[in-house]
Amino acid sequence: MSERQETFFDSKPGVKTIRETKEEREKENLSPFAQQSAESRGRLKPEDQCTVRTIYERDVGRIIYSLPFRRLRHKTQVFFNPQNDHVCTRMEHVLYVSYLAEVIGSALNLNTPLIRAIAMGHDLGHAPFGHSGERVLNELIQQYGGEFTFQHELHSLRVVDLLADNKEKAGLNLSFEVRDGIVSHCGEQYGEYILRPDREKTEEDLLQTKAGKSMPATLEACVVRLCDRIAYVGRDIEDAERSNLLSFAELPQDLRASLGENNSDIVNTLVQDVIINSGDEDAICLSPELGAALKKLTEINVTRIYNSTKVRRFEREAENIIEGLFEHFLKLTRTMPQDRYDENSQKFFEFYSQHKEFYASPVRKIVDYIAGMTDSYARRVFSAIYQL
Repeated sequence: MSERQETFFDSKPGVKTIRETKEEREKENLSPFAQQSAESRGRLKPEDQCTVRTIYERDVGRIIYSLPFRRLRHKTQVFFNPQNDHVCTRMEHVLYVSYLAEVIGSALNLNTPLIRAIAMGHDLGHAPFGHSGERVLNELIQQYGGEFTFQHELHSLRVVDLLADNKEKAGLNLSFEVRDGIVSHCGEQYGEYILRPDREKTEEDLLQTKAGKSMPATLEACVVRLCDRIAYVGRDIEDAERSNLLSFAELPQDLRASLGENNSDIVNTLVQDVIINSGDEDAICLSPELGAALKKLTEINVTRIYNSTKVRRFEREAENIIEGLFEHFLKLTRTMPQDRYDENSQKFFEFYSQHKEFYASPVRKIVDYIAGMTDSYARRVFSAIYQL
């Protein structure tokens, strides 16, 4: 919504704005454990409030209109170089997470715009080629001095705080609660089925986040964290079936009996279980039985899908592409830009010279550049550079 449109809705003196009416409605209807929009810890750079949208509704808009969000449709979930157009991308994944988390949040009377903003922004920092790209970038960083580590959660925070543009300003200037939910969304502990918010978290804690070990500050972010797993565990089996890696019929009978026979059944079972077990609690919970079942199913996916020969073969391709791009760009930083450079090198120099952190190291700038690429763009640039 433009400033001109917001002015149209300006209230008269003494009359509540639409936003204030929404915030009052939240106080009346939301759970005592929910995050109230009016009680947000705010933004890094203070702004005037919108007269129509709550702080989290504004964050949703900033995320979904950003270029990093748009690029998710061409970034890998698990299977890159798919021959099937129905294989899941990051864009579909974040939409699934948002939908499931909002269903749970609505049932528990939580702040659904906050849930939506976290879900839509949680994977903005993923490198091309998914977790394979993340691993290779981190190895290259350590090889060239180990100045920092690459974690997609922390890089997602870096994207929304610095790299994405909002009205030609660096970063989207999102609220604390959305930024916290984004950076602490990753539950790498497969046995995690009770999530309690860490309401004492500080701004400094966000930059110290360790994947899977730092709990979110709000119940809404806990919902997104659990739904991240619920959304992908069955969906990845659907994609694995298309690649002849694993089918639902091959799952152990006890798992199919407890979770269901297909992705729809699995999602429905887990979502209902979360709602039943999280009512009147300052926690998001699965029952111990289904928590154990989800852990077992995730471990099967790791063995049969993520560590499969077919996926590993694609990982080697990703490794070659990212290493090739990194080495080429690093070599360019040691020379002076010249007109005779090819178009892809010129684009890199433009990003490099206009980087938001002027004094950042060459490695940091190169990683920011490569991490922002889509799978298809990384392939095209690599092929052009090495004339493949």
